[in-house]
Amino acid sequence: MAGLHGASGFPRNGRGVLPGQLIERAITAGYVDAGRFKVPPENVQPASLDLRLGETAYRIRCSFLPGRDPVEAKLEEYTLDEIDLRRGAMLEVGHPYLVELKERLHLPEGLRGKANPKSSTGRVDVFTRVVTDRSARFDEIANGYDGALYLEVVPLSFAIRVREDLTLNQLRLAIGKPTLTDTEIREAHERQPLLYRADRPVPTDELVLSDGLFLGLDLRGDGHGRVGYSAREHAPLLDLVRSGEIDPEPFWDPVVRERGNRLVLSPNKFYLLMSDDAVSVPPDLAAEMTAYDPTSGELRTHYAGFFDPGFGFDPAGGFRGSRAALEVRAHDVPFMIEHGQTVCKLTFERMLEPPDVLYGPTIGSSYQRQAETLSRHFQRDRGA
Repeated sequence: MAGLHGASGFPRNGRGVLPGQLIERAITAGYVDAGRFKVPPENVQPASLDLRLGETAYRIRCSFLPGRDPVEAKLEEYTLDEIDLRRGAMLEVGHPYLVELKERLHLPEGLRGKANPKSSTGRVDVFTRVVTDRSARFDEIANGYDGALYLEVVPLSFAIRVREDLTLNQLRLAIGKPTLTDTEIREAHERQPLLYRADRPVPTDELVLSDGLFLGLDLRGDGHGRVGYSAREHAPLLDLVRSGEIDPEPFWDPVVRERGNRLVLSPNKFYLLMSDDAVSVPPDLAAEMTAYDPTSGELRTHYAGFFDPGFGFDPAGGFRGSRAALEVRAHDVPFMIEHGQTVCKLTFERMLEPPDVLYGPTIGSSYQRQAETLSRHFQRDRGA
């Protein structure tokens, strides 16, 4: 495979995340290929590509990393059953499945990838991560990787119905090391605010930074003290093929804060909460919400990750930022969280060039200016 610098239409020098128009060129150049299946243009996002489930899911007896082997070799050893996804099928709670994705990669030297669950996937507590041949890491696609992509899928709260072509995760392609340092994040925030509180830019000296930008938690909630939702036990089947049609009541319980704007998380229960701060990602940057685990090891937040350029950003100044939905789970013991507590972290990366189209309703984005934590699969006109 020729080096990246020999590819027509790609910058010869630089580092950054590929925007949508360069992802399209990567598809045309054959770096991203779907064999007999064409990559749908609508799956190209401002800084990522939605990846599609293939025709077959393999129920496996355990999660694994292939190490020095191809994934297929491990599947022969660990597969318990094969499930046809062409007409849809149910995946059970707590069981791992592996699905070969329709998209394959033939990356030139200099181009690498990273995968993350889509926001709608994380919000229904479906754990996903990409596995590649001869790899010792999940979700990291090596520089110059040539081969298939497999998605591990584990429903954690609800049994789910999926089918071929459903998109549960996303791919981001990048050249070099585009991650911003804390100093660069401060400088970017001074040029164009990245974080707002009460509709005003957070003062630069009040940013909480440590290899990324920390966000505070909203535990004041609405007029009734509701701060989010928790997943119900023994819920009915959740059909992920449907969108915006499902009554949330059988799946979610409202969560109400305690006096003092605090909340005790029950062990291993899944919560959907909201950040107090509003995020704005300008056109020249992309962001990723990374899992934050305090040194106590008692809390896990945010299983889904990518924030594309334009999230919470309005060039006309009509609004300032969008709050982030947070997927939260305590581990072994009840854990107290309080309003404003830092529970998640954003890392920022520079774009190779700004995308032609930004995140927002014009491309069908679901979570711009969101005031609700529920995923797009659910009816979202519930009263507070």
